[in-house]
Amino acid sequence: MSLTQTPQSASFLNKYFKISDRGSTVGTEVRGGLATFFTMAYIVVLNPIIIGTVKDADGQFLGDGLTDNIPLVAVATAFVAGVLTILMGIVANVPFALAAGLGLNAFVTYGIATQMSWEDAMGLVVLEGLIILLLVLTGFRTAVFHAIPGSLKTAISVGIGLFIALIGFVDAGFVRKTAAPAPPIELGIAGALASWPILVFVVGLLTTIVLVARKVRGAILIGIVSTTVFAIIVELFAKVGPANPPGQPYNPYGFGLNTPDLPAIDKIFALPDLSLLGQFSLFGAFSKISVVLALLLVFTLLITDFFDTMGTIVGVGKQANLMQEDGTLPKTREILLVDSIAAAAGGAGSVSSNTTYIESAAGVGEGARTGLASVVTGVLFLLTMFLAPLVAVVPYEAAAPALVVVGFLMMTSIREIDFTDFEIAIPAFLTIVLMPFTYSIANGIGAGFIAYVLIKLVKGKTREIHPLLWVVTALFVIYFALGPLKILLNLG
Repeated sequence: MSLTQTPQSASFLNKYFKISDRGSTVGTEVRGGLATFFTMAYIVVLNPIIIGTVKDADGQFLGDGLTDNIPLVAVATAFVAGVLTILMGIVANVPFALAAGLGLNAFVTYGIATQMSWEDAMGLVVLEGLIILLLVLTGFRTAVFHAIPGSLKTAISVGIGLFIALIGFVDAGFVRKTAAPAPPIELGIAGALASWPILVFVVGLLTTIVLVARKVRGAILIGIVSTTVFAIIVELFAKVGPANPPGQPYNPYGFGLNTPDLPAIDKIFALPDLSLLGQFSLFGAFSKISVVLALLLVFTLLITDFFDTMGTIVGVGKQANLMQEDGTLPKTREILLVDSIAAAAGGAGSVSSNTTYIESAAGVGEGARTGLASVVTGVLFLLTMFLAPLVAVVPYEAAAPALVVVGFLMMTSIREIDFTDFEIAIPAFLTIVLMPFTYSIANGIGAGFIAYVLIKLVKGKTREIHPLLWVVTALFVIYFALGPLKILLNLG
């Protein structure tokens, strides 16, 4: 979209999006949309690396097959983000952009798809989105919001941040398993940072840290791109090769995921392949795992998505001066409606639940106040589909620094937890540490809920426990007890 508009088009845009009423201009909205896009475009690279490189319980990658389909996932990621962000702008008229949620995609990958097929996992994501949509339409979303203690909401975000950071360190080979029983993990290769790919990761991490610390717009995307360029230069001169060369033994000194070679000119652009859309089975998971476990997985998705969205729209809405006198946003119902549709659309598009991004604040910082900025951001995401082949050039070591930094950013909210109050601190602590330590987001949430209810119960404060929390905690007790019960009954 050009900054230059005809009088007729400018008048239409101004009237539809109420640009003048909110103290903005068409040019400002376009710049805001550009800022938001470049701040969150990294998801087109990171989402495929998170969900497109792990096999499901059937040994298949997303999109089926024994090899990953990174460009395919990148196209679908950009498409769903583009369509839903445009929809947010047109329907709700707010400068909020949406894309596959970080943390949510990690949970879908490591907490769900490892227990079933990718199609079944994405079906649960669609189901979660439909439930949230129902909560919006019936007004129950507020009730759910009040059911979970604020400390546990914060702890969930912090724990997911640590989990994502650990994934980044492991994917880059910076942290590895040892061959000996103890210690279970070590630094680099045999305790040393002794490979070119690890050097690429370290340089990328330091670069991204500096950019974020200096509050450079688009710091994460710039970090990924610059580190990829550095990796290409390293590979050009050092000839490191891949970590998993076809038909050869594992090479611990090689690049993970992709070998960073210069792409051929004819492979930079490609017509989008949207074949991942619609590859989901709505109720398939219930035939693969127990009903209780399936419901818990859906609930975990719902809680994580639910509270992340609420915090984002309130925070960005305040920054944009869109809050009304009663503390609500204009068209709150429409905002939540589109966000709920985005959750289901993410599953239907096989790219994990989509949610409103806090990076929308970048566009607001540039002056964006209306949905026109979201339309600009969405159009740019759709254009990105044609550049999806470039994602296949990015090795783990170039993308992993972004995961570590995003993990840090998610962890910063830990300051909101009162660690002097053990009734709050202990459940929050268990929630936070068990996510990375057990490589499971659900385990962390379950342990935190159980600890919270138990402490309140023994201290005679049951009135402080929301009825819905009793139900959820009981489900998590059953979840943790399934394994022992199977052994006890000789069913496992």
